[in-house]
Amino acid sequence: MFSSKLFPGLGLIALLVVLSGLAARRPELSVLGASPLTLAILLGAMLGNLRPTLAHGSWQPGLRFAQKVLLRGGVALYGFNLNLQQIAEAGRSGLLIDVLMLCSTLAVGYFVGTRWLRMEPASALLIAAGSAICGAAAIVATVSVLRLEENDSVRKAAAAVATVVLFGTAAMFLYPLLFAWLGGSRPLFGIFIGSTVHEVAQVVAIGNAIGGAAAHNAVIIKMIRVLMLVPFLLGLSLWLARGEPEAQQRNIAVPWFALIFVLFAALNSLFAMPDNLLHVLRQSGVICLSFAMAAFGMETTLTLIRQAGLKPLLLGAILFAYLVIVGSGVNFWLAG
Repeated sequence: MFSSKLFPGLGLIALLVVLSGLAARRPELSVLGASPLTLAILLGAMLGNLRPTLAHGSWQPGLRFAQKVLLRGGVALYGFNLNLQQIAEAGRSGLLIDVLMLCSTLAVGYFVGTRWLRMEPASALLIAAGSAICGAAAIVATVSVLRLEENDSVRKAAAAVATVVLFGTAAMFLYPLLFAWLGGSRPLFGIFIGSTVHEVAQVVAIGNAIGGAAAHNAVIIKMIRVLMLVPFLLGLSLWLARGEPEAQQRNIAVPWFALIFVLFAALNSLFAMPDNLLHVLRQSGVICLSFAMAAFGMETTLTLIRQAGLKPLLLGAILFAYLVIVGSGVNFWLAG
């Protein structure tokens, strides 16, 4: 699996990962919710557009390794950020809000994308997953389950990631303004943030900007949404297998990394791990995901985005409006 052919590509994106990690510590970027993951894909996209040849030739094996193996490892290790106590703390109403918003956003995104906008099902599904679950991480995890050609998967993932980065960034400016305008309870607004904003880092940034219990509740509700990535991936694998000939239905692509994700979350719930070990495991997951994001970014060229057209951005905008408007109604109904 690991050979010298991987070194050029992995070495290049390792440099991008280091730079993204350093940049994420800058106060002017951290206050905007810029995480190592989003910065890694942005730096990768910048380099990929300046030097498109770097995504091909001797660099490509390392990029493919990051997009597949390191991505799966990073998603699995992300389980150490979750525990069952968080789910219990969120309560029945918080869990129900997450389930309703996630399922309805997936359904609306797929229906609007395929029926109204006439998009390819895979493209609509990727944008819906990124909006409904956990942004770019959900998109690249979903790509690994969909059975797409490599070039096709890069093109669709690039367009989908562009939408969640754009509208997730817009949320960081909009939500504090909404709270200032609407007022109300910080704990309840935190649930609204966690159940409707795209990325974990964006949730943290908005919660901290509002302050108080908003930050605490927002992170807990968001992490429950992240945990729901697992049943989504398993369900998607089963759904995709339904359309195959009967002879091939036994070969269901079970995402092993999603099962390990659940296992690690359970271990984190049942055993008190040393803080140093937990920190190393969590950071290892971030590093693996950052490698995957940088690798996808390297192939996210303007040419690919232009080929995707305006439909992905339009679908992303519709889902963003749905999350804000319908999400506020659902939260008022169940938690207000």
